[in-house]
Amino acid sequence: MHGTLPGGYWDNDGRLHRQFELKAMTGREEELLVGRNSESASLVTEVLSRCLRELGTIGPVTPEVVRGLLVADRHFLLLQLRRVAFGDLVQGSLLCPWPDCGRRVSLEFSLAEVPVEEATHRAPVHSMTLSAEALDGGDAACAEVDFRLPNGSDQEELSALLADNEAEVLTLLLSRCILRIGPHEPPGDQHVSALSPRGRAEIEECMERLAPKVEQTVETKCAECTRTFFVPLDVQRFFFGDLRTGAALLYREVHHLAFHYHWSEREIMDMTRDKRRTYIDVLDDVLLEVQNCGT
Repeated sequence: MHGTLPGGYWDNDGRLHRQFELKAMTGREEELLVGRNSESASLVTEVLSRCLRELGTIGPVTPEVVRGLLVADRHFLLLQLRRVAFGDLVQGSLLCPWPDCGRRVSLEFSLAEVPVEEATHRAPVHSMTLSAEALDGGDAACAEVDFRLPNGSDQEELSALLADNEAEVLTLLLSRCILRIGPHEPPGDQHVSALSPRGRAEIEECMERLAPKVEQTVETKCAECTRTFFVPLDVQRFFFGDLRTGAALLYREVHHLAFHYHWSEREIMDMTRDKRRTYIDVLDDVLLEVQNCGT
């Protein structure tokens, strides 16, 4: 699969890379993912570095490059991998959240229709000026702020801490992403901590405005009460959930093909899901013909 990232990766020479080539996962990647009881950002890095053949003029794509991808770009690539492995259609069921209803609702949507918003301004480093209110009577020389957008490396370092103290994680994220505050380059933790609540909010809002986005909610309607509501779409959890649902099926497919074709596990696990299914469909047709001839 070929495509274009909504954001893009800036290399050390200041070149932007957006075009990508993504290969379908083989049984090896599927086994890697289903074998770990984790949905960590480091696991996302590992699977993307295995499946990204090229990123612009970069190839092979190393884990370090994948860590440098913007958060939305990583989510976008996970959605494309899911489309290659399972197709566009997503089906499920959930309970209507309206208190006076609560009926079970069927959910169906296409991943091709998930809204993706490209970056409004592409640059490795962004600059902004804090308002007078944000400075709150502080040093006017500290109004100028340079920052980069959050990436996979930030996710790997901080995602495990979110459940414990979200406010602290946000402070750590700002400390990682803010590259300059006035004359302080890089700023120390004390300079980031000294930002007023208004100043932090203005930086966060600027980051949000400049970053590419993959929509994290899906709108649906209850067939019973006819009211609409929004369903959260956690791209990372959604991706891994689909794969873990297919873990038992993966090993049954390997056994089925090995038993009848006498291929090694290595040969079968190097196949993509589509290729395994093609051979299984052919095999099942042949076995059915043999069975019909016998009767």
